This record gives sequence, C-alpha cells and structure tokens, in this order.
Amino acid sequence: MEEPSNGKRGEPNAPFGASNDGLTSNGLIPQLFTSVPTLNEAASYIAQTTSIFTGCFSDNSVEPSRDSRNPIVHAQELETFSCGQPRGYVASICDLPSSSGSHPTTHAESSNTATAAPINGEITRTSTRVASEDASAREESNPTGGIGISMFKSLIDRARRTVRGSADDIGWLQRASGMPPVEDGTERFTEILDNIRHGLHKLPNSMVYLLVPGLFSNHGPLYFVNTKMRFSKMGLACHIAKIHSEASVEKNAREIKEYIEEIYWGSRKRVLLLGHSKGGVDAAAALSLYWPDLKDKVAGLALAQSPYGGSPIPSDILREGQLGDYVNVRKLMEILICQVIKGDLQALEDLTYEKRREFLMKHQLPRELPVVSFHTEAGISSTALATLSHVAHAELPAVSPLSASDQPTKLAVVIPLGAVMAACAQLLQIRYGEKSDGLVTCRDAEVPGSVVVRPKRKLDHAWMVYSSLNDDPSEADASQVCEALMTLVVEVGQQRRHELAMKDE
Repeated sequence: MEEPSNGKRGEPNAPFGASNDGLTSNGLIPQLFTSVPTLNEAASYIAQTTSIFTGCFSDNSVEPSRDSRNPIVHAQELETFSCGQPRGYVASICDLPSSSGSHPTTHAESSNTATAAPINGEITRTSTRVASEDASAREESNPTGGIGISMFKSLIDRARRTVRGSADDIGWLQRASGMPPVEDGTERFTEILDNIRHGLHKLPNSMVYLLVPGLFSNHGPLYFVNTKMRFSKMGLACHIAKIHSEASVEKNAREIKEYIEEIYWGSRKRVLLLGHSKGGVDAAAALSLYWPDLKDKVAGLALAQSPYGGSPIPSDILREGQLGDYVNVRKLMEILICQVIKGDLQALEDLTYEKRREFLMKHQLPRELPVVSFHTEAGISSTALATLSHVAHAELPAVSPLSASDQPTKLAVVIPLGAVMAACAQLLQIRYGEKSDGLVTCRDAEVPGSVVVRPKRKLDHAWMVYSSLNDDPSEADASQVCEALMTLVVEVGQQRRHELAMKDE
C-alpha cells in the first residue's frame, strides 16, 4: 500500500487537520457556521476561521520550497546525497552541465572528486542560482493566488483587531509593576458628604480652588457653573480654568501651570485643583511636568471621572489596523474635531491607552502630592435613559414689549446626555465586561498612590458638571460632591504632613 505524500501538487496543506474529512458535514461546515461565540472568544474564533480559509486557498505553487529558502544548506546536502537519491532540487542539479560542459558522473565518480574545492564551489554557486530561479518561477506562476491570500489574511487581521479592541489595555495601570498601591477612601468621603448636607463645611478659605473642565467643555456654558456659584456663596475663592479643552494635554498643562502661578502670586494662597474627565488628565500632567516650579504653590489634586490610564472609547475609534480604516474613520474624526469644533485631534489621541502609557512611563505624579481619584458607574435603568441634562440657557425676547419687565425669557437647553452615557456604559459592559460611567472605566480612573472613592450611587459621566431635570432632592448634588472631594484632599494632605513630621522626629 502506498503512503500518501504531503508534498504533491494539488493536495491541501495541514490547516484542515490530518485528513480531508474536514470538508465533510462534520468538519468545515460546523466549524464555520455553528452558534456565534461570545465577544470574549471572538478573537480566537476568527483565528481558527482564518486558518481554515487559508487552507482552502493555499497553493503549493506559490510557496517557496524549503530548499529554495536556504540554498547553502541544499548545496551541502548535495555532497551527501547522490543523483540517484534525489532530495529537494538534487535531481535538477544532476541534469545540469558541469563547468567543462560534460554531465555529472555516477555516484562513485562524484564521491572520488568530493574533496576538490573548485568543484564543490561550482556546485554551491549553481545550486544557489537554480534554487532562486526555480523559486521565482513558482511565485510568478500564480501571482493572483498569493495576492488573494495576502488580502484575505489582512482582512481577517483587521477584523480580529477590531473585535479584540481594548480588552488587553483596560486596567493596565493596576497590572503595571512599580506603581504605588491605592487606598480606599469611600467611607470617609461618605461621612464628609453627609456632614456637608447637614451644613457642616470644612473647606478652608486659606486656599484658592481651581476647577479644570474636560473635553468639549467650551461648548457647554454651564460646565462647573453650579459648583463655582456654591463655593462663592461660602466665601471661597473659586475659579474655572479658561483653557481650550480640545487642545492637547501638554498644551493645556502649560496653561494650567500659568494659571496656578498667576493665582498664587496674586493671592499668596496655595491652589487646590479639581479636574473632571480630561481636565483631570490635564491638571495631573501640569503637576507631573512642572512639579519643581509648582510644589510650593499647590495643595493637592482631585480627579473626578478622569481617564488617567486611558479610555476605550477614543482608543477603539483611533486604533490603526482595524476595519474602520476602510471607511477612514480617523479622517472623519479629524474633520469633526478640527473643522467643526475647531479643536485638535491630538486632544482625543492623548486619551488613548497607547498615549497614556507612553506619557505615564516618563512622567508620574509626585509621591508627596495629596491625590484623590473618584469614579462612578452609570445606571442603565429606564430612569437613566430618560434623564435630560441642563447644558445651557437660551434667551428669548420678551413676549410683550410694553410689559413692566424687560428681562428676556430664559429657556433651558437640555439634551439626553444620560441616555447616551447609559448606552455607552451598556456597550462597554457587554463588550469588555467592565463597569464605567459611560466613557471611562472604573479601573482606568484609579490613580496609583491616590485615595480612591468608589460610591455605590449610579452616576454617569456628565452628572458631575451638568445638572439634570430629575435630580433626587434627597441625594447630594454635584457641587456638594465636589466640595466633599476637595475636603478629602485637604484631610489627606494634613495626614501626610503629620506622617512626615513624625518620621523627622
């Protein structure tokens, strides 16, 4: 009985398995058309499918032989194997004329002259040329098949990269070596918030409070306005940083540094910062880059719902090598941000995992800086879907010009930000199994070495800066939460100074 040969033309290669039974109803069809796997297993599913399809389209004629890839080894084999026992391209070499014009001799004659260096050199050069020419001829014989396989593999790689998304990047800061551990401050934060709601306020007026807004805040006139008004009513100096939120992180970091220095030299008071979303990333970058100039001027930092480690939303949109490249998603985002919003695409790129990892490996927050990080989980109930956020006021002219009141009528401008955040949170939960506020996952918002606040209350990403029309009066509002966060930062700073004093003694 003849043994089947694996090297004959026309026979399929190994991806199908041990035999051709993979084409039967128990092989290829069930592998391709069984129930769709979960998203977590989609990447491996696509890899298996790729292997099967590659096997279907594989052609030995376009694959260079083992010997053509290493002609020197092949030439060495010629010294061992005779023309009567071909291996690789030995048979074709035996038929070539020698340098003198005569054909090679028998095995006995070739063995007698094996020690002759010129002849061996002739064989080596001849085998190299013949092997390369034969490989080129094989590749040129079927160029369409090679291109088709390459295009198909590229498509599958893009699909696999798209499906995998940010699964390997979420929470990378918690897995990175050398990062300081976090401390849970949720219980203490809850106590402070309860005291504030009962009229007990502990924020000192010996500091200036700077609120740093996040991405697209320039298009929301009421961003942080309620919090600033509350602080002003308590007699506290509070400012909202007037930065271009759609600018890059490093550009905003320079502007925040200038803000801090201007406030300090004008008031002789240290500055306590609270940044929301990208504003927290900008503020942290300012302190990381310019800490020697700011360490005597800054009292602490609170980051609220900030993608300190990155965010899957911009990462999935801007990641190269995905299916979105076919419709040029990156160019569409560039038009939206640069032409419509008049911003910088770098602002969105700086929030990707790749850019955040690159920045944090070079610039980390100083260990002596008191830092509090705050993250929430968005609700996905019907109530959350019906939430309307108050983002601006529209002034309408007076209905009656002869009326006693000439004040224009103010109309609240509301948009369903709660529904958008709930939908995004649901998407991140289904795709990655991660809790988020709709834009930032909880794990990416925890700053290494900080005191972390993890409230149980369901709050989306926009709640911190925009009031909603259906806020529960029995719960704390956003301005009270901001006050509690800053109070916690002050306490953390006092505790660390006390610990340092004890060590010095």
